[in-house]
Amino acid sequence: MIDDDRELCTLITDYLAPLGYEIISEHDGKSGVDRALAEDFHAIILDVMLPGIDGFEVLNRLRSQSGVPILMLTARGEETDRIVGLEMGADDYLPKTFSPRELLARLRAVTRRAIRQTAASEAAPENKITIGPLEIRMDTRSASLEGKPLRLTTLEFELLSCLAQARGRVKTREQLIETVAERSYDGLDRSIDVHIWSLRRKLGDDPKEPRFIKTVRAVGYLLINPLTE
Repeated sequence: MIDDDRELCTLITDYLAPLGYEIISEHDGKSGVDRALAEDFHAIILDVMLPGIDGFEVLNRLRSQSGVPILMLTARGEETDRIVGLEMGADDYLPKTFSPRELLARLRAVTRRAIRQTAASEAAPENKITIGPLEIRMDTRSASLEGKPLRLTTLEFELLSCLAQARGRVKTREQLIETVAERSYDGLDRSIDVHIWSLRRKLGDDPKEPRFIKTVRAVGYLLINPLTE
């Protein structure tokens, strides 16, 4: 956990330790980066506001060398912070008004996705989905557009592959959250919309004239074939 709020670190440690988690805390950005890269962690809980280098720079340095799941904490839960964090490779986010139970649920979800990704890359047979210039490789858990690799987060890849496998059929927000983010949909959760926004940017997709991801108003999303639709 990289956070300068020592009281919060203690609170989270006291909550998670009885559940089998071992928590290591660092309280500034540089120390957090050094510790995170020096040791093997299952996940990182990363605050945006840090002394020294901020959470976004920490995220950038970690992502250049590590695929460890990263759950970001934003002080005000502002959409800009969430979008920037997701764009830079965070796996999920929470505003700092979170409950420990919600943190636990998000933490379990990002670590399960990472375990599933590792297992799939080691065991899955070679398999790919081609949609026009977009190629999704299920065996290597990677995607490319017009031959150029796409830098996707674990959740973005899960989201893209879920839509690709259901191509031609609408996936509701509820289905996407329960399948991809592995939590229940409360009717107000718009995190999937943020991930879709980020995924569209990486695909160079315009929601008003979509090449790949089409919004079905009040329902969800579907992946279309740009060569045929």
